[in-house]
Amino acid sequence: MPPPPVVIGLAGGTGSGKTTVANVIFSRAGAERLAYVPHDAYYRNRDDLPPALRAANNWDHPDALETDLMVAHVRALKAGQPVELPVYNFAAYARTGRTIHVEPKPIILVEGILIFADPRLRALFDMKIFVDTDADLRFIRRLQRDIAERGRTAESVITQYLATVRPMHLEFVEPSKRYADIIVPEGGRNEVAMEMIVARVKSVAGA
Repeated sequence: MPPPPVVIGLAGGTGSGKTTVANVIFSRAGAERLAYVPHDAYYRNRDDLPPALRAANNWDHPDALETDLMVAHVRALKAGQPVELPVYNFAAYARTGRTIHVEPKPIILVEGILIFADPRLRALFDMKIFVDTDADLRFIRRLQRDIAERGRTAESVITQYLATVRPMHLEFVEPSKRYADIIVPEGGRNEVAMEMIVARVKSVAGA
């Protein structure tokens, strides 16, 4: 019998550098050995609302995500079963109806802002990593990303940041840092931390 998969939780505030850390783990531990499950894929489908109300919704509260489905998917992957990952359209605030087929792998990388805030997800993680980056850098990165990749205006990003992103970070994301096994300042640019994490991932995954 093969050993059970290793499930890694990768959390941190918006723009903290989680994706960079994930890419380092992929490249050094072997992408063929990893299944990637981002929490962003599980935003609830609100195509029942007019566009103005969709944009005004609090997308940074845990209730904005269908975490029940994510928990079920991670459990299925741990049990050796494939899952269909939803594909979300951030410009339209709605799911596309398409999915990405994800096969079980020796390493399951679960990434998201709020994943440590849910006790059911925390219980599934063998390793919990929190990427800790200063708020000003995180905001600048989010501003650049949302304009370039998600069709937002600078004004809308700033409005959303002040109305929901920052308050929800202080209420849910920052407190969840205490559940982390490893806290990484500055994310993937912290070479010493990345070497330690990759070595640990390879060790527990038998790579």
